[in-house]
Amino acid sequence: MRPSIYITQPVAESAIERLREVADVEVNPDASRVPDKDVVIAGVRKHDILFALLHDKIDRDVIVANPKLRAIAMMAIVPANVDIKEATARKIPVSVIAGAAVVDTTADIALALMLAAARNIVPADRFLRQGGFPGAQSAYFLGNGITGKILGLVGGRGRIARAVARRARGFDMHILYCGPHRMDQAEEQQLQMTYVPLQQLLKESDFVSVHASMRPETRHLIGERELGLMKRTAILVNTSRGPIVDEAALVRALADKRIAAAGLDVFENEPQVHPGLIPLQNVVIIPHLGSAVRETREAMANEVADNILAILGGERPRSCANPEVYSD
Repeated sequence: MRPSIYITQPVAESAIERLREVADVEVNPDASRVPDKDVVIAGVRKHDILFALLHDKIDRDVIVANPKLRAIAMMAIVPANVDIKEATARKIPVSVIAGAAVVDTTADIALALMLAAARNIVPADRFLRQGGFPGAQSAYFLGNGITGKILGLVGGRGRIARAVARRARGFDMHILYCGPHRMDQAEEQQLQMTYVPLQQLLKESDFVSVHASMRPETRHLIGERELGLMKRTAILVNTSRGPIVDEAALVRALADKRIAAAGLDVFENEPQVHPGLIPLQNVVIIPHLGSAVRETREAMANEVADNILAILGGERPRSCANPEVYSD
């Protein structure tokens, strides 16, 4: 019998077509929201392989729903929502993607959030749609400039942070960065980046962009104290992982105007957003769109397809979160 694959949300048709050449494929057609757990369980029960997306929670209940489940193929760089221990105990490989495809698109969205938050793009758009037009030289939507300002990159040695730095040079920004490891001097000079401690970065930067990796020690790396060190005119951008920023502390800082604004693509308890963010006019919030570019998502989906095809061919996938399942 042909193997069967369940995909939790629509992905690039080119990847689906490749999989249909060797397997029966069912796709949950709703792309508007993260599927409920019972939807995923129903899909797993009927199929041999699960093709899941970043926010799908693949816990023990999902994994045990089908004793014959052969693989879990994640369209995620880190399988944070997968019960790896349970999958490994059942000899189920969990494949992931390398993540190179998301570097430029996430860097682009970081700049988009900086510009949108600095120039009041969202409230101005909303105001115009409601019939308002304060005039080209009105002070009603005065914002902050970007050109020539100081940009601080938290976790600045990473690939996405360096991509942001390259873009920021086009705005003649002065770039500070911090992190547990410093890049070599030649690379610092090439990117025109200056290494400083986190505290100094927060005090001096006009824009603080978060790019740190999610680890236990980086949870709430930007909290009440750190927000208090920032300029009152500063703007915080987070395109990394939500829990790196203490969302409740950020709500308070924005509401009290202790920082000027924020732009967020990620949230502490996704897909939920802190209710205190919703009414604030000085924050731009978007639903984790960093990789939401057609070419990028197509590359990601086909990387997952590569992993599934390797598994079906009896090979180990290129990126496997639990390689021990292949040991005797």
